[in-house]
Amino acid sequence: MAELIKVLPDSVANQIAAGEVIQRPASAVKELMENSVDSGADRIQVIIKDAGRTLVQVVDNGSGMSDTDARLCFERHATSKIRQADDLFTIRTMGFRGEALAAIAAVAQIELRTKTIGSEAGTRVKINGSEFELQEPAACPDGTSISVKNLYYNVPARRKFLKANSTELKHIITEFQRIALAHHDTTFLLHHNDSEVYNLPAARLPERIQHLFGKTMAQQLVNLKTDTSMMGISGYIGKPEFARKTYGEQFFFVNGRFMKHPYFHKAVTQCYDDLIPGDSVPAYFIFIETDPARIDVNIHPTKTEIKFEDERAVYQIIQASVREALGKFNLTPTLDFDREGAMEIPYFRPGQMVNPPTIRVNQDFNPFDSNDQPWNHDSRTGFQPRQAQVTGWEQLYTPSQNQDQPGLTGLSQDTRASLQLKNKYILIPVKSGIMVVNQVRAYERILFEDFMHNMNEPGGVRQQVLFPFTFELNPVDLNLLLDVSDELTAIGFDIQPFGGQSVIMSSVPASVDASDPKALIEGLLEQLKNETPDLAGQYSEQVAKTAARVSSLSFIRALHDEEVKVLIDRLFACREPQFTPGGKPVLTILQMEEIEKRFA
Repeated sequence: MAELIKVLPDSVANQIAAGEVIQRPASAVKELMENSVDSGADRIQVIIKDAGRTLVQVVDNGSGMSDTDARLCFERHATSKIRQADDLFTIRTMGFRGEALAAIAAVAQIELRTKTIGSEAGTRVKINGSEFELQEPAACPDGTSISVKNLYYNVPARRKFLKANSTELKHIITEFQRIALAHHDTTFLLHHNDSEVYNLPAARLPERIQHLFGKTMAQQLVNLKTDTSMMGISGYIGKPEFARKTYGEQFFFVNGRFMKHPYFHKAVTQCYDDLIPGDSVPAYFIFIETDPARIDVNIHPTKTEIKFEDERAVYQIIQASVREALGKFNLTPTLDFDREGAMEIPYFRPGQMVNPPTIRVNQDFNPFDSNDQPWNHDSRTGFQPRQAQVTGWEQLYTPSQNQDQPGLTGLSQDTRASLQLKNKYILIPVKSGIMVVNQVRAYERILFEDFMHNMNEPGGVRQQVLFPFTFELNPVDLNLLLDVSDELTAIGFDIQPFGGQSVIMSSVPASVDASDPKALIEGLLEQLKNETPDLAGQYSEQVAKTAARVSSLSFIRALHDEEVKVLIDRLFACREPQFTPGGKPVLTILQMEEIEKRFA
């Protein structure tokens, strides 16, 4: 029988590794920046073109490499960080697997220039899709510059799965922020398409947070500091009043390494229960220092997941630390003994006479007189409070005097026949039973078709904000907002850059609730972050869908009869009244047969 098992060529094995380690351009940025940090650099510059598709370049002033190391570093499992298995449990460096450069070189065109401190000349290496092309002496400054060009050029199937430039740039900025936060004593620069995104001088952690997330962030944070025998916790958490509807300011670091951990995220957010709305999330920048032997960082190729020896204990320490910080700065609910109606604690002086409390009773009350009883007696349930007699209930069941409208499942046009339930559902009698309309989804469908009409025929009605509203966005959100600005303008928003990371909003679509414009935009951007643009690379329909979905969330409220009628009329004037733009049902019919079965 012929042998079926073959050893893969290195080029194929490296491409497989690239699929795990280099999932997108941001992965290459992360791996190269971590190498620069490990080299001891105190200045790291990242240059991006076309969101990493064309170029990812990282330049540092670190220790550099010899000509031998410059060639060897592109081999699989070539690393200077570990020598034996036990070293995996004492890791303090960012990189250690020895897979990153080999994986990147397998799916891109690489040029490396490096020089050790004190050497007369450096080394230049070129690799094209794992194929070594040249190595020669070169003039270059101390440190390392590595350029990754045309990522996935030789794996077109992988390249076509990259998302829009705005999405890929968002991931790059996120990775940049994580490393810049963990190493705030290092200068970092980020350029995209010849435009400066960040220029971060070495600074203390509070200043680094402010430089990354805006000037107002400094007033939004509370200091966090806890030391235990198991670990030390430090950093900052956000004040409840500044919680946002968008993610992007939540960071855990363990021994200087960024970590994703939903369990510990829950430990933080639970401390904000009853302090912030359920759809908001607080900012936090939490740094954990612990013995490397207590953690395992080698459980995921991208090294963003970390396993702890005792996760439950860590959870409790984090939660206690956050609660202490919130309480220390008077941010958690406390008993207010100064407010009117508060409980009074009596104080007695020596010799003071104590007056017993008085009780007023009705001497004429007869418990056996049914006319005087405030309760009813039942042999099975005992005494029950007497219920006030309900009158006028027949009006709830007054049949409609109008004829059912054909084509709408026998929908009655008499608004008195409708009933609103829980400020969310509208019940309307129809020929076949009862139609139940989800008013939020109905409003979403109406807004979506209004927005699409405005995009196709500009000139839709806008409402001016009473006072133009100015707010800051982080670079990720600002970049996405600028990418979809044309679509937002078309549906009725007027949002313009206002210098730095600030924007100013002066109008919103006429049918949108403008009571909280910042929350509206934050919710819109959060929903758009993971959307995929259409074939033209634009977000036209996605923006309309997302804006309708976010704007409709404010429509959970009591409606007057006339508002119900207008909503139903507008819904059935839509092209697809039965479904939201995302395909969820807007209405359903409870058939008479089903209702009658309930009473069988």
